[in-house]
Amino acid sequence: MKIVIIGTGNVATALGRKIVQCGHHIVQVAGRNAAHAQTLGVLLHTPYIDNFYEIADGADIYIIAVSDTVLTGIENWLPVKIKGIAVHTAGSVSKMVLKNVAGSYGVLYPLQSLRSDRQAVPEMPLLIDADSPGTLRSIQTFAASLSGKVQFADDALRVKLHLSAVIANNFTNYLYTLTQDFCAKESLDFSLLLPLLHETVDRLEQYPAKLMQTGPAIRNDKDTIAKHLYLLKAYPALSRLYAELSGSISDYYAEPKAG
Repeated sequence: MKIVIIGTGNVATALGRKIVQCGHHIVQVAGRNAAHAQTLGVLLHTPYIDNFYEIADGADIYIIAVSDTVLTGIENWLPVKIKGIAVHTAGSVSKMVLKNVAGSYGVLYPLQSLRSDRQAVPEMPLLIDADSPGTLRSIQTFAASLSGKVQFADDALRVKLHLSAVIANNFTNYLYTLTQDFCAKESLDFSLLLPLLHETVDRLEQYPAKLMQTGPAIRNDKDTIAKHLYLLKAYPALSRLYAELSGSISDYYAEPKAG
């Protein structure tokens, strides 16, 4: 397929790499920042523009990979109507945002954390939606060439999956950040924790997370919890989260009261 990418950030770069790997032809890269558009164009060996009036005609799919805020104001900065199929890549923005900028439109949402500085493109499930069955079939065909995991997800389902991703991934990464800070200040080797983290994620392939919970909170080990909180006195953000999460875990796994 012939593809135009509008956007130059992490998602545009990772998707662009994957599209090239899968044998599609990227006709053009378009971005508001000329330097960023040039960088991505050179990386993908394709022409680049920073004037949206010059967006190429004749592509099969136009991928709009910009931030949610920029996407919701698309009618203010995209001066031409797209003649092919336009898709955006956002998890929590309705497909209807593209209604007035393209004749056919939909969503191609990669349920993955993508970084432009990562050479290898990770496995990425693709959630798709469209304005019509015909458009959906075209997007499905394209998505299936990029990923072995393609599912339909309308606006309501997609935003719930996006929320799930934020909780499971973004919140967890913040805990990793606070833990790395703690280890650095306490002269501890954070890398010693990596096998533990890998094992926890690997278990999710086979078992429900609910059955794999360990630690002092599920045992209601108040002495250990108190020792940990004492050590965290100089780390208020981590201390607060430790206390709140420990309490939540204890409540979740508490034995139901008789009667």
